[in-house]
Amino acid sequence: MIPPTDFADAHRRHWQDAELLFDHKRLGNADQLYGFSAECGLKAVMGALKEPLVRKHVDALWPEFKRRSRGRRGGRFRRQLPQGDPFADWSTDDRYARTSYARNEVVEQHRLAARGVRRMIRKAEVDGIL
Repeated sequence: MIPPTDFADAHRRHWQDAELLFDHKRLGNADQLYGFSAECGLKAVMGALKEPLVRKHVDALWPEFKRRSRGRRGGRFRRQLPQGDPFADWSTDDRYARTSYARNEVVEQHRLAARGVRRMIRKAEVDGIL
């Protein structure tokens, strides 16, 4: 049986686990989970805005979300996110990399971007769409 999809819950779970790993200097896995956390959060808000589901990871989804959220309804959420494309250098393939591959400054960039998605999720909850 396939469990029901809950992107907002998955966003929170991945964020919490990423923070635990980050605090214990497990940067490679923390980085992957920051990416999945942001991806799930973006998908949660896109779903709440009645956008079609995009089956992409955060490196491709981030610019897609920014394009789709330009309108009146999405702009208030988009403003919660950092400028640019902070996940352009993130890849699921990094899960195969050596432990020493993950650099603190890159992981911190992804962490800050995922934190912006957390703000966006909270805004969606306060606005009553999630």
